[in-house]
Amino acid sequence: MKKLLQKILAYYSKKILLKYKPRVIGITGSIGKTSTKEAVFAVVKTKFRARQNIKNYNNEIGVPLTVIGAETGGRSIGGWWRVWRQAIKLLTSTDDNYPEILVLEMGADKPGDIEYLVDVASCDIGVVTKVAPAHVEFFGSIEEIAKEKKKIVTHIDKDGFAVLNFDDNRVKNMAKQVKAKVVSYGFAPEAAVRAIELTSQGQGINLSGLQFKLSYGGSSVPVSIPGVIGGHQIYAALAAAAVGVCLGLNILEISDGLKNYQAPKGRMRLLPGINGSLLVDDTYNSSPEAAKAAVEAVGKIETVGSRVAVLGDMLELGEISNEEHQNLGREIAVNGFDVLAAVGKYRQEIIKGAKASGFGGLILDFEQSDGVSEELVHGLKSGDVVLVKGSQGSRMEKVVRGLLADPSRASEWLVRQDGKWLKN
Repeated sequence: MKKLLQKILAYYSKKILLKYKPRVIGITGSIGKTSTKEAVFAVVKTKFRARQNIKNYNNEIGVPLTVIGAETGGRSIGGWWRVWRQAIKLLTSTDDNYPEILVLEMGADKPGDIEYLVDVASCDIGVVTKVAPAHVEFFGSIEEIAKEKKKIVTHIDKDGFAVLNFDDNRVKNMAKQVKAKVVSYGFAPEAAVRAIELTSQGQGINLSGLQFKLSYGGSSVPVSIPGVIGGHQIYAALAAAAVGVCLGLNILEISDGLKNYQAPKGRMRLLPGINGSLLVDDTYNSSPEAAKAAVEAVGKIETVGSRVAVLGDMLELGEISNEEHQNLGREIAVNGFDVLAAVGKYRQEIIKGAKASGFGGLILDFEQSDGVSEELVHGLKSGDVVLVKGSQGSRMEKVVRGLLADPSRASEWLVRQDGKWLKN
């Protein structure tokens, strides 16, 4: 039944794209897809009618639904009838307000996913954020991940653009394999679109975000990203700026667009914690490289209190799971943390890695995220900084919810706060 549904969705999507001919911006990568999608959308919507993925629709069902402009029918026959009716209406009449640009996050959990998605929605601009160990269980190696991700740019012809992160060598190497024009971004001097003079706004528990100068073509403009920390959060803005360049926007127009960008929920968001603590909420998902970046970023925060790491499982890593969780524990030891709370199936591996690297702070371990906040809440004090991170399946947002200074704002600030998730 699912295969039939996919075929129908793909058929309608291709017909709609052929009729309306919007520019398609496809975004993929192991890390930062959603943040990049949000930043790109913030830039392009200032000059064009644009649509981005509905919710987190980035797969073989979600991408066509975004093209159609409809939410999933779920298990409802009536719901799917509404989807078909919307698709048919777009084809039998003309919607003068159909988007000029579609900003489509494209996920790849297994080989063939990107190839399928670009067949449904061929890209005019392809963006690759980073290649890192994620879903290794299904790909087998990081080389196979790179092979899949690059399909978002290798299918584009010479009139299109490949937007590539030149700080990642695997992504940078894709420049040699594309027919499209390459627009590079990163901190590296050879990148066309660069971030320079990166600084934090505020200090300690008074941190309020990041600021940097966006440099392109010999000019630079200041850009601020409120409510987050971590230099790796800048990449979304840089990718968006590179896309803006592809679309002919000047650097001031791009900077104005980025004023409307806010990092998505659960991505290094700074939130007020209980007893005057500062929470760093990075609970949307986790992978080795993203977790390391988060730990390093929190390790650089100057604080009079303690640094606390609450780390859940990094899932779908296959044979490298134990090794990568031990590596994460080592990062805790070398980045100045005082408390480690390890959660989930691989908690002992995290603890093992921390101890092996000389971690001498307080260690707590929990089978699951339920109850973690209750254990931590009484020990937190003003000046403490708490990093919370884990894969979706670890449900680490439950920990953040229990540590918020104002839990009534959980639905506004946190991921997975709708009815379906809250029941689980």
